[in-house]
Amino acid sequence: MTTVLIADDQPMQRFGFRMLLESQDDMTVVGEAANGTEAVRQVADHHPDVVLMDIRMPGLDGIEATRRIIAAGARTRVLIITTFDLDEYAYDGLRAGASGFLVKDAQPEELLAGVRAVAAGDAVVAPSLTRRLLDTYIHHLPASPASTAVPPRQDPRLSGLTEREHEILTVIGQGWTNTEIAERLHLAESTVKTHVGRILAKTGARDRVQAVILAYDTGLVKPA
Repeated sequence: MTTVLIADDQPMQRFGFRMLLESQDDMTVVGEAANGTEAVRQVADHHPDVVLMDIRMPGLDGIEATRRIIAAGARTRVLIITTFDLDEYAYDGLRAGASGFLVKDAQPEELLAGVRAVAAGDAVVAPSLTRRLLDTYIHHLPASPASTAVPPRQDPRLSGLTEREHEILTVIGQGWTNTEIAERLHLAESTVKTHVGRILAKTGARDRVQAVILAYDTGLVKPA
């Protein structure tokens, strides 16, 4: 059973999400929050598998709430619900540690699939779309000192990676799927999955989205 917390300042929106989620045999809603502060508190109380997190909420917004939930070391994964599919809020949400984002007008089956994917440890945002998002908004942020002053291979966040893992992290950052990596690097897809798992474990990246962001932050991948 996947447990979900709904964080949204609109009561009707929360009601709609709850009705949809609880129509599924494998999902249950453990709480609702009308702002970010409440969401952080309820995550600590209920330890849900997934938070559906609105961005624009009074007081503590969804971005900062996501950042605090991740910083607390919770196993909870955050799925950002945003109005636009490519805005700076979605980018900030991913950078804060969210496992992906969906737009509010997504089809019900897309939302359900997104919750299930995030609960299973996958990223909702396709790697190619993640790269497009980062390419669009990376220019609005100051350069990371680590990425400008230290060559990528010497960055301490990547020091435990093998040459092959460096190579695979680079192409993950470029938007390649596991199938594309397997085909282009002449590897079995199961081998690619093993490498990806080791990269996440060694770098502390929670999922593939965070691995893409790491590839940018360390300078392995440059904005197009």
